[in-house]
Amino acid sequence: MSNQRRIQRHQLPYYLNVFNRYTDRPLGFIGNLSEGGLMLISPYPMMLAQQFEMRLKIPGQNGRVRHVDFSAMSLWSREDVTPGSYDTGFALLEPSLEIREMIDALHHYFSFRPSPHSPLAPPPSTPTDTGCCQGA
Repeated sequence: MSNQRRIQRHQLPYYLNVFNRYTDRPLGFIGNLSEGGLMLISPYPMMLAQQFEMRLKIPGQNGRVRHVDFSAMSLWSREDVTPGSYDTGFALLEPSLEIREMIDALHHYFSFRPSPHSPLAPPPSTPTDTGCCQGA
């Protein structure tokens, strides 16, 4: 199995905390994500080649919290540039429709790409640079 990233990842400008699905203890927060994986920033190194059961807690309607559960396999880990923090790369295992929709919504929410109905959107015949300036 290759550890090379094939899907473009998007940096998130805000923290999205990740929890252990079974203990509800915080694991860290998402540094970046894609349809196939994520980078977790945590206060401790993660074991490699292990399956983790994770949970995102998303604000829902009427002040209720919505849980999005998923499984991920740790692929690599290294010390972050911030002292006392570690970055760990995870591959999503059989991502559910719910987590794929969540990733899609996060990409849309945190991107600088105007919606197709926005007055700032380029005309359909204008080529766009899809490789830069997405997220911050």
